[in-house]
Amino acid sequence: MAQETDASQAPPTAPTAPARALLPYILPAAAVGVVASLVFVGVSAGAELLQRVLWGPLPDALGVGRSSVAWVFVMLVATGTAVGLVVWKMPGHAGPDPATLGLNAPVMPLVVMPGLVLATGLMLAGGPSLGPENPIIAVNVGLAAWFGGRLLPRTPGAVWPMLAESATIGALFGTPVAAALVISEALAGRPMRGRLWDNLFAPLTAGACGAVTTTLVAHPTFDLGLPPMGHPHAKDFLAAVVIASATALLGMCAVYAFPLVHAAFRRLRHPMLMLPAGGVVLGALGALGGHLTLFKGLSEVGKLARHPDGWSAGQFAGMAVVKLAALLVAASCGFRGGRIFPAVFVGSALGLCAHALVPAVHPSVGVATGVLGMLLAVTRQGWVSLFTAAVLVASPGLLALLCIASLPAWLLVTGRAQMQLRADGTPIR
Repeated sequence: MAQETDASQAPPTAPTAPARALLPYILPAAAVGVVASLVFVGVSAGAELLQRVLWGPLPDALGVGRSSVAWVFVMLVATGTAVGLVVWKMPGHAGPDPATLGLNAPVMPLVVMPGLVLATGLMLAGGPSLGPENPIIAVNVGLAAWFGGRLLPRTPGAVWPMLAESATIGALFGTPVAAALVISEALAGRPMRGRLWDNLFAPLTAGACGAVTTTLVAHPTFDLGLPPMGHPHAKDFLAAVVIASATALLGMCAVYAFPLVHAAFRRLRHPMLMLPAGGVVLGALGALGGHLTLFKGLSEVGKLARHPDGWSAGQFAGMAVVKLAALLVAASCGFRGGRIFPAVFVGSALGLCAHALVPAVHPSVGVATGVLGMLLAVTRQGWVSLFTAAVLVASPGLLALLCIASLPAWLLVTGRAQMQLRADGTPIR
């Protein structure tokens, strides 16, 4: 009798969706996944081609060193001017203020897309310290909502942004796991109908198709090739907690400075003042930090990882601080771009700095936990931070370290200001 009473008082289990309710989403999700991947690959390939010209044959023809202080400064200022022209003159002004956008982009009108793509490509080629993720997600969300709403008008409008976000994240990381983790985190704050996996079915399909398309076309890899780590010891757990917490605190310094730096640039009011001024500051930072502190930072992280003992602790720390300052300036002055990839560079450099200071700290532990702490502070996306840190260093023994290190780091960042602003310039919490 008691068992019957307990069973009657138990909360009802959400019913699972029948297969016939999920099957209609497969083809739309697959189409969004393929198109989102091709948009990402196309923009990235075009930017890389332009980058090779701007930082190769062009300075050679002018008799200027490719990585010289003068060329770095000229290129950053020129990039700020070019992007400023796009934001000023192109229809839609390349979208809203990027400081107000995160990974979950709003649906923008189709007229905004050409300017946003052009501003993103120029930024990626010119050297500012931002990645492609935020604007590419925004472009794919806009395209999916516009075409999906016309081709399949009976499909709920909220489906298309979720499919586009999942597809783009899957394409960016080359695996649908990242998309599933991000969407599950987003769904946690929303009312759901049915089971979690029912709600993840269509986004996971889009993410898988996006990841497969990118893998077949571009062959991406995130493994840095650092020395593998064996069974973790007590010193590794201590190092993981300390490094993740320290990098999270440094990241929070940039987060708290973000609205102040953004407000300083906003006083210039016009994109043809804000972006060239940002280019001047970024040019000075690039001249100070060197060529490795330019661009989105992913290939530059690979260069650091190939020689974990190739720089001193002071040099690693200097590159990390310059890169973090460059990320802060680029995100504040109006460049269209995301913050994940440059934050990965900052966390990696700080982790290698810890290894240089204390050789007993394994470089894989330093890099993975440094990236974890920095991403928790900058993105406030727990799953993205854990996943990115784990895929950079292919070592199963690190998973337990990362999970433990994330706990104190999360306590340091949760509930505090985020590196994303409201329209009035105040930080989101």
